Amino acid sequence: MVTHFSRFLFSHQSRALQHPLITTLRVMGSSSSSSSSSSKLLFRQLFEKESSTFTYLLADVSHPDKPALLIDPVDKTVERDLKLINELGLKLVYAMNTHVHADHVTGTGLLKTKVPGVKSVISKASGSKADMFLEPGDKVSIGDIYLEVRATPGHTAGCVTYVTGEDVNQPQPRMAFTGDAVLIRGCGRTDFQGGSSDQLYESVHSQASLSHLSYIYIAKGYIDLSSS
Repeated sequence: MVTHFSRFLFSHQSRALQHPLITTLRVMGSSSSSSSSSSKLLFRQLFEKESSTFTYLLADVSHPDKPALLIDPVDKTVERDLKLINELGLKLVYAMNTHVHADHVTGTGLLKTKVPGVKSVISKASGSKADMFLEPGDKVSIGDIYLEVRATPGHTAGCVTYVTGEDVNQPQPRMAFTGDAVLIRGCGRTDFQGGSSDQLYESVHSQASLSHLSYIYIAKGYIDLSSS
């Protein structure tokens, strides 16, 4: 559980990056949930070197369709990501962004041209174009797994964090995908796209107060740490 801002930024349960493209494969489990829920979430952390961007692949592998989503895909690595999804036998349902990115082109548009039926997803506050617009408190489901939407503005006005569910039938430990709102040993910039240092301060502290949260996953890998 993360209870203090200092622990949130500096107490790392992390590994050094081991590969410039694909860093982590984990099937998340829970000692408090049933065996069916303990093995249902397939999770992979991916990395795009040029923009130092992490993309996240999540899927419910216990569901017959093995539905999957990507968080913060990059256009330059769409082919790599789709190859991995096909190799794992997954069905991509959503291509989601935590915010509008200033340093790279999102891969959502390209993914939609290559995979019919994929829906692009972003916050309503972002003012961007997408198939689905999210607001705080919304849930996005793949199979029996869901992500909760939390507003974390400051880096941009439309930043959100996606958090895995807290119900007993959801995979544990919980995970938060913070985009650029929270980084390892730092936070996102606030000098463009409607950024606000005051809002970001509040957003970071709201993340630090999340209960039963064990893993923080960021969108930018500027140092050799990939999670906290």
